[in-house]
Amino acid sequence: MLLERIVSAGLAHYSYLMGDKNQALVIDPRRDIDVYIKMASEAGMRIAHVLETHRNEDYFVGSMELAGRTGAEVWHADNQWDYQYGYPVTSGQRWRVGRLEVEAIATPGHTPGSMSYLLRDPSGIPWMLFSGDALFAGEVGRIDLLGKEMAAENAGLLYESLFARLLPLGDEVILCPAHGSGSVCGESIAERLWTTIGLEKKHNTRLQAKSKEQFVASIIKSQPDRPPYFRRMEKVNLEGRPILGALPSPQPLDAKSFSALSEKAQILDTRQEVAFAAAHVPGSQSIWLDGLASFAGWFLSYDRPILLVGEGNSVENMAAILLRLGYDDIAGFMAGGMLSWHMSGLESAAIRTLTVQDLCRMLDEGETIWILDVRSESEREKDGKIEGMQHIHITALAERMDEVPKDREVHIFCGSGMRSMVAASFLKARGWKRLAVILGGMAGWRSRMCPIKK
Repeated sequence: MLLERIVSAGLAHYSYLMGDKNQALVIDPRRDIDVYIKMASEAGMRIAHVLETHRNEDYFVGSMELAGRTGAEVWHADNQWDYQYGYPVTSGQRWRVGRLEVEAIATPGHTPGSMSYLLRDPSGIPWMLFSGDALFAGEVGRIDLLGKEMAAENAGLLYESLFARLLPLGDEVILCPAHGSGSVCGESIAERLWTTIGLEKKHNTRLQAKSKEQFVASIIKSQPDRPPYFRRMEKVNLEGRPILGALPSPQPLDAKSFSALSEKAQILDTRQEVAFAAAHVPGSQSIWLDGLASFAGWFLSYDRPILLVGEGNSVENMAAILLRLGYDDIAGFMAGGMLSWHMSGLESAAIRTLTVQDLCRMLDEGETIWILDVRSESEREKDGKIEGMQHIHITALAERMDEVPKDREVHIFCGSGMRSMVAASFLKARGWKRLAVILGGMAGWRSRMCPIKK
């Protein structure tokens, strides 16, 4: 028997490979599919089926690539939409994989035709539930994908899916969602790497709702912002365009070649915030590596090639995350990193940084300071804020940057300083010159016992 969870770092995406005897099945595959083929082949199994839990919006699904390489049948949920590939799943449909059986369960809410899949062991006992984006550890799926006007209706559907169909399956059933902590598909997914229906019934605050009305009100109140790249992923994942073979690898470029290409490209730099602040290629967008999947869709466009700047072996991880998000036009990376840029005598840019002690001292001395807080509203409510802060959530910065002054220094503040550098690099590339990132953010501020307004 074969059962593997494949984790896509950065995206916090979980896909699953299961098999028995000489057959295997994959649920919600990612775009780079070699891992599934290799695992199945090493176990002496052929991938016969690919199941999708819903139309994915946060990554490029790999169903057609996998079907093209293995001959597997693809079964997609959300049959109300015009898929260009595969076969529609119907609730109650079953697949045999050796001695195992998988059953489709309709769980609308996250999307209108979302499906979960119940795996029964060789003796027929309900064993695992692959819940897609309907139910996570500590969270439930977002319900805003069809627009705010449909959110209440979808939340009601999700309530029925969870409380009438999934929770009654049994406390002992192992829950296998499509995402873990850090995913943009849930506001506060818990860090439980493995969980069960029973654990979620007991500890998932969403499932403590006493009524459907309370459940709906709770979800609608807390919906996170919807990244703009979701629209592109939704379109691509309906068309199912196959890209067979290995995904392309970015090519190394010397500093001069990199500089020549940079005029028509967007430059992504995933080094840590202090390194980026000290020196970077002019016009670069800073997004730290672990935050790339969350913020690339907000700050990178699909209509211009991307050049990469990283540290060590990070370029491969950068490219993998971008390709899973559908950013195919990666023009190359800077061989040797910023060291080669400096040794070529090319001009670099910098962003000023301040410690929380510096900022606290300036406020104590009565200086009038313009502070831009890019945290979410829930963070501000939970952790507090500094008197006089101006709030623009980082995901709204592109639409509201005209509210940020250019004639005075802007001090940018977040939870740690990482998102502050993302915001600062975005503004700097668009003409803002007087910027200062507060290192340590609210975490450092609280550690120093500086004044906080609740």
